[in-house]
Amino acid sequence: MKRETSVDLLALAAGALFAAGLALSGMTNPSKVLGFLDLGGSWDPSLGCVMGGALAVHSLAVRWQRRQARPIFADRFSLPEQRDIDRRLVGGAALFGVGWGIAGYCPGPALVSLVSGNLGCIVFVLSMLLGMGLVSRRGRSSGAAASFQA
Repeated sequence: MKRETSVDLLALAAGALFAAGLALSGMTNPSKVLGFLDLGGSWDPSLGCVMGGALAVHSLAVRWQRRQARPIFADRFSLPEQRDIDRRLVGGAALFGVGWGIAGYCPGPALVSLVSGNLGCIVFVLSMLLGMGLVSRRGRSSGAAASFQA
């Protein structure tokens, strides 16, 4: 089996596991997400447990990664180089939070939820892709590197 095929299969398996985790935890259910964000009403703290579990797994993975000379399937680790907190980062985080609070979706769970055929989810994902495309185009036209590629 070619190395690229192995990497692709591993990525597919990781994505499937992530999607299953999102579905089982309820993060694909907008009302569950909105219940977590509703601190003044009927607050549902269960999503905080999911996030705490994700942070625990991530912290273990980071500890393991720091002890490795290089990744298993690449020549070097691809880690963010920019560490500054600037207006673009804060603005993007605020926009993400507002969108999450309005729609009850963030990108990963929305992509998993597409299989439901829910019109609200489809509109959210199409809007997200449009926004990503606009930001990517703006980054290319201004000579600045976009933080992601659509």
